[in-house]
Amino acid sequence: MNHHVSMEERAERLVVVRAGKEVSSVCEPLPPDRPMWFPGTSPPDWLDGSLPGDFGFDPLGLGSDPETLRWFAQAELIHSRWAMLAVTGILIPECLERLGFIENYSWYDAGSREYFADSTTLFVVQLVLMGWAEGRRWADFIKPGSVDIEPQYPHKVNPKPDVGYPGGLWFDPMMWGRGSPDPVMVMRTKEIKNGRLAMLAFVGFCFQATYSASQDPIENLMAHLADPGHCNVFSAFTSQ
Repeated sequence: MNHHVSMEERAERLVVVRAGKEVSSVCEPLPPDRPMWFPGTSPPDWLDGSLPGDFGFDPLGLGSDPETLRWFAQAELIHSRWAMLAVTGILIPECLERLGFIENYSWYDAGSREYFADSTTLFVVQLVLMGWAEGRRWADFIKPGSVDIEPQYPHKVNPKPDVGYPGGLWFDPMMWGRGSPDPVMVMRTKEIKNGRLAMLAFVGFCFQATYSASQDPIENLMAHLADPGHCNVFSAFTSQ
């Protein structure tokens, strides 16, 4: 028996319908024996490995409906990306302040600072730009492939991107997301795992700013590393 699968056979296999969903043409689904969130458990039927970061975790059955699961997957992806940007936007200015490039920085009070325009103008501009971007993303979610921003060239058919992964010249200039299906799933899984970590980190930053406002996140981290037994999350409730 020949165990080697040609690229043509793999391409045909990837467009089959699995668990009521069309599998991505550029992303290899995870195998049934993939690692689970808890060793020895079996994933529910609706978590079939076709989603990046699928470790079979849905104890409440929130994703049992296919359309709901599709929405949850996109919501998690977008929140993950925003969280990664937020964590980066918090830590980089903190480092720049320590290096002397900026003064009196506090991410928690950044919205009250004076900028090149008044707060109302900034809000309206952000509302228009964000509304346009989110409207385009919603249109692509409702009708996948309807929002195509790639340049059109004669005698060239642009690949149909997956929802949430526009790729192409503007979002994937190095074409990392158009390689072999196996590495693409690996990269998307890394993205969602880092995004989940960033969401937890942002919650931690909010907690830190609320209960330890006299110190910035980096100062809190250094204090914890120096004395983890006394400088930790529990000390926020015991110190006066």
